[in-house]
Amino acid sequence: MKLIVGLGNPGIEYQFTPHNAGFLAVDRIAEDCGVVLSNRRGRALTARAKLAGQDVLLAKPETFMNLSGLSVAALVREFEIANPSEDIIVLYDELAIPLGTIRIRERGSANGHNGVKSVSGVLGTEDWIRIRIGVGKPALADGREVKAGGTDYLLSPMRKQELAVLDEVLDRVRDAVEMVLTQGVGAAMNEFNRRASESDPEAGTDGPKEK
Repeated sequence: MKLIVGLGNPGIEYQFTPHNAGFLAVDRIAEDCGVVLSNRRGRALTARAKLAGQDVLLAKPETFMNLSGLSVAALVREFEIANPSEDIIVLYDELAIPLGTIRIRERGSANGHNGVKSVSGVLGTEDWIRIRIGVGKPALADGREVKAGGTDYLLSPMRKQELAVLDEVLDRVRDAVEMVLTQGVGAAMNEFNRRASESDPEAGTDGPKEK
């Protein structure tokens, strides 16, 4: 059983905010698999599905972002996931990379993301597969970066144009998850990380204070 977790905040007011990109990605996978995340277990909304020929559990923690790890820990225990570094894939928003971009990593620091801190804290390691969904502002034509505005930006509804870009990205995230399952994380990184040329900062950004 593979555990695929999207990070976000429960509640209709947060549904289409940048910080809920992980929730939206899991919803897209569920929709394509013909299932609905409606079972409550492990402090999360969950659904069993078949993805790329494998049994997976899709999950959206109901703990709010800062305590996402509590749900992940409960699901790991319940489903006896023995090797979190290989059997857990976490999908979440990343302010440090621009909207329209995804990045796959086998491990890494939280980079100011409190949901990621929580997951690493309960697992006792930063070695777990993550797909980071860019929600940052794209650079200006002259290369200058545009700061996205931290917490206010992350928890504010996205504009129609931004949602259109994210909609395409969600399909790419689904494809990336399938490649991780079928060909391994290395192949997925080679395929999806090479699609954009901007740098991938691991630190140095102001981490949002999430709800």
